[in-house]
Amino acid sequence: MEVLRGLSIQVKQGELACIIGPSGCGKSTLLHVLGTLDVPDQGTVTMQGTDLLALKGKKLAQFRNKRIGFVFQFHHLLPEFSALENVCIPGWLAGRKKSLVKEEALQLLEKLGLSHRVDNKPSQLSGGEQQRVAVARALINQPSIILADEPTGNLDSANARELHQLFSTLKKELGQTFLIVTHNEELAAQSDRVWTMKDGMIS
Repeated sequence: MEVLRGLSIQVKQGELACIIGPSGCGKSTLLHVLGTLDVPDQGTVTMQGTDLLALKGKKLAQFRNKRIGFVFQFHHLLPEFSALENVCIPGWLAGRKKSLVKEEALQLLEKLGLSHRVDNKPSQLSGGEQQRVAVARALINQPSIILADEPTGNLDSANARELHQLFSTLKKELGQTFLIVTHNEELAAQSDRVWTMKDGMIS
């Protein structure tokens, strides 16, 4: 069964782009392919001249860790670690100096309004706070792109609007590139570009 069929997209550096469409149309599958979490049967995925499908094993894991940030609907924070530690983990896995990663993580958490929550574990945070920790974690290695899969899907409307504004701010202040899969029309309306997906195809 073909999930994705004959589609082609290009996201420009510093762009906030969205993919919208009904459930089951292939949006999340596309995001997973672009993020190298899934491997397509055919086609190409390139980032800044690098053929991602040619990378294997450790090289692929290193590229993904350093160049691609992920934000998911359900946060996927590690419950036994504090907010600060959750943000630091990708930087530590990249082999960066621990003290420098910690300093950058503290700066990110402060920027995202969480300086008073750095020592709290995920269970002690609200849904909106958990999602902002997830955004900080995605940013810690200064990735080329952040891929976000329904990032507001588990948030109430107020927290969803706050997250929309955060993405816009990060785009403007950091020049961060985003590709977001969403059902949220308000978020899509604030983006630079919107693709509509249906039956594995995009327009």
